Amino acid sequence: MVLKIYQIDAFAESTFSGNPAAVVILDNWMDATLMQNIAEENNLAETAFVVKNKETHEIRWFTPTIEVDLCGHATLASAYVLFRYFVSESKIYFYSHRSGDLAVEKSENGILTLNFPTDELKECTIDASLIDALGIAPVRSFKGKTDYLLLYKSQSDIENMTPDFRMLSELDARGVIVSAPGVEVDFVSRWFGPSTGIDEDPVTGSAHTTLTPYWSKELGKTVLSARQLSKRGGGLQCEFLGDRVKISGTAVQYLIGEIEV
Repeated sequence: MVLKIYQIDAFAESTFSGNPAAVVILDNWMDATLMQNIAEENNLAETAFVVKNKETHEIRWFTPTIEVDLCGHATLASAYVLFRYFVSESKIYFYSHRSGDLAVEKSENGILTLNFPTDELKECTIDASLIDALGIAPVRSFKGKTDYLLLYKSQSDIENMTPDFRMLSELDARGVIVSAPGVEVDFVSRWFGPSTGIDEDPVTGSAHTTLTPYWSKELGKTVLSARQLSKRGGGLQCEFLGDRVKISGTAVQYLIGEIEV
């Protein structure tokens, strides 16, 4: 079987920035083990698989080691491929059997906007082992559905953090978001998830379903600018809508190829 595969840099204004994702458009669902093997072979933070079902596109996301509940950048990448090659509408409706209804809208200037459910945050205490793994104690800590959110005083705290990924791999969560007020944007962040096969994700759309409600309330505004401070880096615009979050960015195509499985 030969499948076409696309690799897209999401939340990027130029190639070699943002977060690369692979996208495979299928006629019908294949076995989950095969999809996991393809994702492992791709060795990207995420590979998205998409199947059209009437007016909706069903979507699933795989890291190199597991299937995940939600992925923003790979959904953005999938929408980019669909808009460019498969659909003429300006809005695409996705459905995830793990996260429900999702949507991506394309503006006239090419900006893509995710519409995702807002995360549910509860303030919590964290183990000393997590502080040891990150090297610096947060000023506040929360737990969302899948990730911890740890807040720090300054952007430099986030920039200079050097996590112990071996210790973080033992965490009882998908990953850890660290965040602080930004110098040139409203807030900055990084995301660490070695237990999912990703030590540090370049730009994590799903993390901004957690970050946006927190910073919206903290800063008293609903529209916010954000930047993820990974090596590749990426910029996002976020809007808090209560039970939904809009996350906007651009994408760039890197390659189109074929895989034989």
